Amino acid sequence: MTAAELLDQAGALLLDFDGPVCSVFAGIPAPVVAEQLRTILVDAGHAPPEPVASSSDPFDVLEYAASLSDDDARYVEAAFTAHEVEAMTTAEPTEGAHELMQAWHGSGRPLGIVSNNSAAAISAYLDFYGLRPLVNVVSARESADVQLLKPHPHLLNQAVRGVGIPAERCVFVGDSLTDIEAAKAAGVRSIGYANKPGKRERFTSAGADAITDVLTELAAVR
Repeated sequence: MTAAELLDQAGALLLDFDGPVCSVFAGIPAPVVAEQLRTILVDAGHAPPEPVASSSDPFDVLEYAASLSDDDARYVEAAFTAHEVEAMTTAEPTEGAHELMQAWHGSGRPLGIVSNNSAAAISAYLDFYGLRPLVNVVSARESADVQLLKPHPHLLNQAVRGVGIPAERCVFVGDSLTDIEAAKAAGVRSIGYANKPGKRERFTSAGADAITDVLTELAAVR
């Protein structure tokens, strides 16, 4: 089944944020954010081990902070959220994403955003682009509890309850293997957004229900 056919049958659309909606750190590079978060831990007397010490992914630093103590996790998560919110004015919209959101809203079916990024940052982005009226539910990071983030199904389960559509009639568009894993765990059908070379093959192996290389082909939904 194609991604467009899967969407035609869906009762609700759930979108991951970083990738399917926008490139969060297009203007403020993720490696810079990761380094700033590491500095917080170093200043607190911690020495992050490899591979955390050289990771370009802020989430790796957040997970390490969570392994140290609740306080370290809260400090790093708060700083991470502040960087994400700051990044929203320079985040680069994904081609076709806003059009897909508008078309889906026009179809009368609920739309949710499900993301490991902070709810505060997503809210800032939706306000910046005037997209808030299109979105029924935002299910995203609201604490330093990394155990609740994808691939755990918590955020998807929360979104499914929020849109009020049975899980098997929801479709989740994500650009990472953790998105596909979370969808399977939540009983939600998945579309892998293969926005980089090699992802199509990985999504196929992971069991994505459909795969798309571009979101513009989905924006024609009725």
